[in-house]
Parts: sequence; C-alpha cells; structure tokens
Amino acid sequence: MAHQAEKAFIPLDIAVLTVSDTRTSENDTSGDLLAERVQEAGHRLADRALVIDDVYRLRAQVSRWIADPEVQVVVVTGGTGFSHRDSTPEAIAPLLDKQVEGFGELFRQISYQEIGSSTVQSRALAGLANGTLIFCLPGSTGACRTGWDKVIAEQLDSRHRPCNFVDTLIRARDQRRTLP
Repeated sequence: MAHQAEKAFIPLDIAVLTVSDTRTSENDTSGDLLAERVQEAGHRLADRALVIDDVYRLRAQVSRWIADPEVQVVVVTGGTGFSHRDSTPEAIAPLLDKQVEGFGELFRQISYQEIGSSTVQSRALAGLANGTLIFCLPGSTGACRTGWDKVIAEQLDSRHRPCNFVDTLIRARDQRRTLP
C-alpha cells in the first residue's frame, strides 16, 4: 500500500439552530454544547439562532443559511420527536436535494446503546441542500453530544478516512461563490 500524506484539517463554517418552544438563549444547553463542539473541533461558528417549533419559521431560517455561500453546514437540534409540535423533519426534508440515509440509521444504532428502544422515536435526519450539509438532531443535550461526538465530528474532519463530507462542501461553496 502506497504511503498517503496526512491531509490537513480544513475548518468549515457551521451554523447551529435550536428549535424549541421552551428554550431561550439563557438555557439552551443543546445549542451551547453544539456551538462549543464546533469551535473545539477547529471549525468556525458561522451563525447561531433559536426559533420556535414552527415549520415555516424553521424552514425560513434554514433557507437563509442554504442560500448563503459562507455557511457550509447547519446543525439543527430539536423538533425531531413525535409530539404534535415536533416539525423539524417536515420543515427540512422538502429543502433537501439528497438525503444522507445512513445518518439517521447510524445515530439510532449508537443511541440504542445509550437509551435503548426509546431511540425509535428519534427522527434524526441529514442531507444536502444547495451544497449545504444539514444535520437534524433531537433536542436533548445527550443526543447532541452523541450525534456530534460519534458521527458528525468525523464526517466534518477532512482527515477522516476512508471518506468525509469536506471535499464535497468545499467544491459546493466554490461553485456557489462563482454564481452571478
């Protein structure tokens, strides 16, 4: 096997969105954890917002980031359960050009080790929209820790092998910047 030079870490511009009817900027522990993880990993926190669990407000905020060539990744926390107010999958899925099917599957597999069969109620999902990668996680701080630490961090690290999303995101950003 030929020796492959170590790839350099490439920082990404990541926005964090909390979806909640009850959290505020003062008690948003899940959003805080994700923002800290983004920066600890060496990425840039491009933006952060908190919106109520409303399909149209959620879709509007994420759409702004999808249209912004400076935002490469959006991590959403909250609204993925089964209560009548949980609407993140319904808001985000129509925006996606491609779904990352394995994300929800892997998240639930890992989560099963932590919370057992309750993980079946997670509607975690991910996908690409206009070259922006979007991850949707449950609202609990533990679920955000699991999702970031055990799946997302590696997939946003240009050094992770055999594959990661960084090259795809770099190419997409470059293409979006050249559009008239």
